Amino acid sequence: MHSLLDLMSWALCLCALLPLAVSAQDYSEDHEMILDLIRQDGIQPEPESGPSNEFLRCNKAAWRVPGQYLVVLRQGSQASHVQRSIRRLQAKATRRGNLLEVLRTFSGSSPGFLVKMSSDVLHLAVKLPHVEYIEEDSFLFAQSVPWNLQRLLQPHYTVPDTRKYRPPNDGGKAEVFLMDGSVRTFHRELEGRVLVTDFNGAPKEDGLRVHRRTSQCDSHGTHTAGVVSGLDSGVARGAAINLVRVLNCQGKGIVSGALAAIEYIQAILLARGVASAVVLMPFIGGFSRTLNTACRELVASGAVVVAAAGNLRDDACRYSPAAEPEVITIGAVTSEDQPMALGAGGTNFGRCVDLFASGDDIVSASSDCATCFTPRSGTSQAAAHVAGLAAVILSSSPNASSVQVLQKILRYSVRDSINLLSVPQTHRLPTPNLLAAMPPPPASDDTELLCRSAWSEKSGALSRDRAAIRCRHGEEMMSCSSYAPDGARLGETIINTGPRMECVAHSGPGGRGVHAVARCCVTDGLQCWVHGGPEHGRDAECAEGPQHHLTGCSSRFLAEVLPDSRPHHSNRKRCLATEGKTSAAVCCHAPDLECQLLEHITSDDLQVEVSCPPGWTLTDCSAVSLGSALQGPVAKGNSCLVRSATGVNGAAGVATCCRVRKNAAPASSVH
Repeated sequence: MHSLLDLMSWALCLCALLPLAVSAQDYSEDHEMILDLIRQDGIQPEPESGPSNEFLRCNKAAWRVPGQYLVVLRQGSQASHVQRSIRRLQAKATRRGNLLEVLRTFSGSSPGFLVKMSSDVLHLAVKLPHVEYIEEDSFLFAQSVPWNLQRLLQPHYTVPDTRKYRPPNDGGKAEVFLMDGSVRTFHRELEGRVLVTDFNGAPKEDGLRVHRRTSQCDSHGTHTAGVVSGLDSGVARGAAINLVRVLNCQGKGIVSGALAAIEYIQAILLARGVASAVVLMPFIGGFSRTLNTACRELVASGAVVVAAAGNLRDDACRYSPAAEPEVITIGAVTSEDQPMALGAGGTNFGRCVDLFASGDDIVSASSDCATCFTPRSGTSQAAAHVAGLAAVILSSSPNASSVQVLQKILRYSVRDSINLLSVPQTHRLPTPNLLAAMPPPPASDDTELLCRSAWSEKSGALSRDRAAIRCRHGEEMMSCSSYAPDGARLGETIINTGPRMECVAHSGPGGRGVHAVARCCVTDGLQCWVHGGPEHGRDAECAEGPQHHLTGCSSRFLAEVLPDSRPHHSNRKRCLATEGKTSAAVCCHAPDLECQLLEHITSDDLQVEVSCPPGWTLTDCSAVSLGSALQGPVAKGNSCLVRSATGVNGAAGVATCCRVRKNAAPASSVH
C-alpha cells in the first residue's frame, strides 16, 4: 500500500483515533507499544497510578504520516508550558544525538505541538511533565466521488454534487461472474455481495519461494471486484459477484483452467436460468482459438462477456480472449484521455478493441485490510468499469442480448475525446475513439436504431487479395464498404453465408492491402437482405413497397479500375452500376424504419464529410471519385468521411441515414 495522500483525493472514513477511554484490548495494544519502545532503552515507565501518558497511533498503516506526531498537553496548559515542553524535548533529543523539528504549535482546546522526529524520541516526549498523550499524525480525505466515476456520469448526467454517484440503477438485477484470483470477501466495500464458488482452476504457483500472504493473493481480485460493485468505489453497487477462481497468487492462469471455468459458468446459467449475467475476464493470454471458441459459446448461451484488452501496448487481436469478436474488449485511458501507459507497456489497441474506459490510478478496495483502499492501473480496471455498466443496463433491460448491451454502451460513449497519436498509424483508424459513459435512464419509448463499424484485418498486398468481416450474432449488416490507405482497391462484395452476411473487400493492383468495413446495426424487428444486380453493369435495387428500405450499396470492379458505387438519387431504392462493375443493394425492414440520403461534393478538398442530422443513424457511407484515387469511405460515429489518396480532383460523399420513427408522420427525404 502506498500513501493515499499521493494516490487518492477521497476515502471512506477518517482515521479512527483511540479515545482516552478505550477498550482493554485496544488500549493494551497501543499502550504496550510505547512501553516496549521505552523498555528497549532500559528506561522504566512512570507508575500507572499517575496521569496516563498514551501513544495513539492511526489504525490504518497507509493513512499514517511517517515520523510526524502531535504532542498534546493536559487541559489548562498555557503557551508557556508548550514552549517549555518543546525546549526540554529538544535538549533531551540533542543530548542523545537525535534530531527533531517542531512544525507547529497549538494553544486551543488541545494545547501542544506538532513535531517531526524518529520513533526513538517517543519515550522522551511521553515522559515530559505536562504531556497528556502523543498522537501519530494521519491523513484526512475529501469525501468526493472518484474521478473515474465522475467521468462515467458527466456526459449524460448533471453532477452538481461531487460527493454523490447516482447511476440510473445499482445493477442489482444482474449477476457478475468474475474470473480472477481470490477476493477479500469481508472488505467493507464487498461484504455480503461476493460469493466464492467452489470452482478452482488456478494452477500451482511457480518457483520454490512463493509469497502466499492473503493480501498478495487477493490483491487483483479484490480491487477488480471493488470497481465492479464496491459500496463506494463500484460502478454497479448492487450487483452480486460470483468469484470463479482461475488465477493463482502470482496472477497466472492457464487456458485449460479458463475453459473449465467457462463450462462451470455455463452450467450455472443453464441450471438457474440466469437471464442477466455478465462474465468479466480481466486477463489475457496468447491467441487461443480454443479459448475464443469457448467465449463465443458463452455469449451464445446468453452471457455478456467483457474482457481486458491487455497492457502490452500491442494489437489486441494477438491475444485471447480479447481477440474474440463476440467478446466486449476494453482498452484503458488516463484521466487526461490519453491511452494508458505502464512503464514500457500500456493499453492494447486496434480493431479488436470495442471501446476504452478509465483504467489509470483507479482507487478501489485493497486486500491489505478490511477498510483499506489502493490505486491500481490497467485494462483489468477498465474492463471492470464496463462490466459494471453492463450490469446497470441489464438491470433496466433484463432480456437484452450481449450485442444489444454493447450497442447501448457505444451509443452513449463519448466520441473523439481520446488522443490516439501514441497508437501506431496502421492501427489508428480501426481503433475506436470511444470512451465509456453511463447511459441515461431508458425512456418509455427506447426503441432506436444503433449501429457500429466492424473492421476486418488488412488483406495481403497482392493484387486481388481479400479481407472479410461479419457482424456479431444478433446484428444485421446494413452496408459493406472497403478502405485502402493508398486507394488501391477494387471495391467490395457481400456474400450470404448461412444466417449472416459477410462483407468482402478486394485489394487493387500495386496496393498495400485493404480493409473490409461492415456497418452492423440492431433495433427491434430489423431484417436485412442483399440484392445483387441482374448482370454486370446493371443497377441493384430493393423490392417495391414501403417496407423495404435501401440502407447500403456496394460494388466491385471487374477490371483494375477504382469503384464509385453510390445510391441512385432519383430512385432511393437503387444502387448505380456502370460498365464492368457488379453492384449490390442492402435492403432492410423494421417497424417504422425510414431512411434518407445526404450528399456533399467537393472539387479540391482532401476530405469530404457528410453527417446525419440529430436523431438519425448512419447506415452507409459511400464515396464517389472525381478522378482521384480514394482511400475509401469511413464511418465515424454519425458522419461519413471520404479521403482522397492523391489530394487532387476532389470527391463526393454520400451518407445513408436511417431512424426508427417515433409516433410521428414520415419525414420527407433530404438530398
